Amino acid sequence: MADLGQNIERFPYPGIPATADGSAVVVWVDSHITQGACAYPITPSTNMGSGYQTEVANGKRNLWGEPLFFIEPESEHSSASTCEGFALAGGRVSNFTSGQGLVLMKEVLYTIAGKRLPAVFHIGARALTSQSLNVHAGHDDVMAVADTGWGILFAKNAQDAADLALIARRAAEEGETPFMTVQDGFLTTHTLENVLLPEPELMKEFIGDPYATTRLRNLMNPSKPIMSGVVQNQDSYMKGKIAQRFFYDRLPAIVERTVERFYLLTGRRYGVVEPYRLEDAEYAIVGMGGMVETAMATVDYLRARRAVRAGALHVTCFRPFPGPQIVEATKHLRAMAVLERMDNPTAQSNPLTAEIKAAFADALTGAPGYPAIERIPVIYSGSAGLGSRDIRPGDFVAAIENMRRDDGGPRYFVLGIKHDLALLPPEDPDVQPAGTFSMRGHSVGGFGSVTTNKVIATIVGDLFSLKVQAYPKYGSEKKGLPTAYFLTIAKERIRTHCELKQVDFVPLNDINAFNLGNPLAGLAAGGMVFIQTDKTAPQEVWARIPDYAKKIIRERRIRVLALDTVKIAREVSSSPDLEQRMQGIVLLGIFLRCTPFLREQRLSEEQVFSAVERSLRKYFGRRGEQVVRDNLVAVKRGYTEVFEVPVEMMAGAGLAA
Repeated sequence: MADLGQNIERFPYPGIPATADGSAVVVWVDSHITQGACAYPITPSTNMGSGYQTEVANGKRNLWGEPLFFIEPESEHSSASTCEGFALAGGRVSNFTSGQGLVLMKEVLYTIAGKRLPAVFHIGARALTSQSLNVHAGHDDVMAVADTGWGILFAKNAQDAADLALIARRAAEEGETPFMTVQDGFLTTHTLENVLLPEPELMKEFIGDPYATTRLRNLMNPSKPIMSGVVQNQDSYMKGKIAQRFFYDRLPAIVERTVERFYLLTGRRYGVVEPYRLEDAEYAIVGMGGMVETAMATVDYLRARRAVRAGALHVTCFRPFPGPQIVEATKHLRAMAVLERMDNPTAQSNPLTAEIKAAFADALTGAPGYPAIERIPVIYSGSAGLGSRDIRPGDFVAAIENMRRDDGGPRYFVLGIKHDLALLPPEDPDVQPAGTFSMRGHSVGGFGSVTTNKVIATIVGDLFSLKVQAYPKYGSEKKGLPTAYFLTIAKERIRTHCELKQVDFVPLNDINAFNLGNPLAGLAAGGMVFIQTDKTAPQEVWARIPDYAKKIIRERRIRVLALDTVKIAREVSSSPDLEQRMQGIVLLGIFLRCTPFLREQRLSEEQVFSAVERSLRKYFGRRGEQVVRDNLVAVKRGYTEVFEVPVEMMAGAGLAA
């Protein structure tokens, strides 16, 4: 994909700058171009469904002035069936699902494809329940339905999620084939980033009027009766099944035309595959989803610091499978490591690896449409990131180094865990842009910290014209239990999608975080820690910090900030049920006061709080004016009342306990 800073004079629709997560951008697109959606709530795709439902409740109409419909049946299977009926009647329809929900739909997915219905389903890809329940990122669910006859497009980030929602819709309708867009559950669906939202004018031109186009057909029109969903016995079923190849044979060309048309309108280029620094590469990382962007940043590091000719390849279009394009992009490599968010040990290889091996076999044997080759690069296979397990730059370094070993290294490996099959990272480099500011917060589910993190990112992105990335980490149980949240701020586009180990600011919503681990791990020298506390005197705050943490604070010259955010939330909130969540919003004021951005940008307090109010209205406006005002007061009090433990006090020998 082209950089977000593309020359706006060259293309008619450069996009609307915004900050949003992968779920929000899908809602933005689909609430403009569809006529309705059918979905059943399931983590992590629920945010897409609830976002669309909110637009319906607010009376939003699509680009052609029609009111939107949202239908929530009794299960994911039923929601897919409802989409089938909607599409049979000629409607432009969406669905939002993930994990077990997608698998439950599988029976219906075959019939939607067989009837040539151009529906688009948006997937927050998630691990399937196996030895245990996990609601986080994995590609098991998508691979479980990859044989149903749907096109499948994978997004690396929120920008991809927005654009591929449009591309998939256009390709589905032109190709008379349903499509799925896939983004990593939580890691993309819930990660706030800088995006360029597609303009309404672009969407209207690119997709077209649902009534003017011949791509949408009402197959339930009683004046033009046809048979649909009939029984076909031995003499006819096979004929109908093989006849479907007419549609699939032309689909690759349709996808290629669609992405090219999108590029000419927006300047944002997508291909069925996205090669990165492969021209002279000897070794490459191949995969799908957000981890490949981290791999791309690691490739830059390996080339600059270690002179390793590495590259990466993102497979954007998994169905129809772009075998010739993958072979063309990678045929010159010595070796490639295909990394997948799943593991299928009973198969010859995991799905993407198996497809790539088959593509190279076809090329080597002279299959039509494939480039001529005389050798196949060594193809390694790895499992990584299952259930949102963190995938770090060091893991990609390990995968590249494994391919460079004199003994060839293991052909199958895992990354990110301790196991006999695991590759241990020789280093874990920081591949963030230079001058990056990072925050890692430690809180409790239900305190509003995740929302606060998004508000901070939105304000920083809008007010300071910086790049931002904000995302949470929590378990399926969430409320009442420990959570972590991460924020990265940089002048350049942020490409890493992993937990932050090196940070500049650590807010602690509960001082007990010191007893659950070391929350100061990775905090930079001269960095800041904020402590929520009911103590009002600096010496009392210092006295409650454990000795091990005091030692780290002294050695690294860390600033210690404190405030009773609970007290402020209790005093400010006009609604008792919001008190707990408002604790987190006080942190926004503390962040603005203590971080360097106000000083660097030389903004007045009036300018800052005007921007804060706009963001608060974005997040809380639907709850009423009083809630917005309460939150604004909470921010201002955090800004003015936060205090710091003096350096002299922390250095005093007699105040160690």
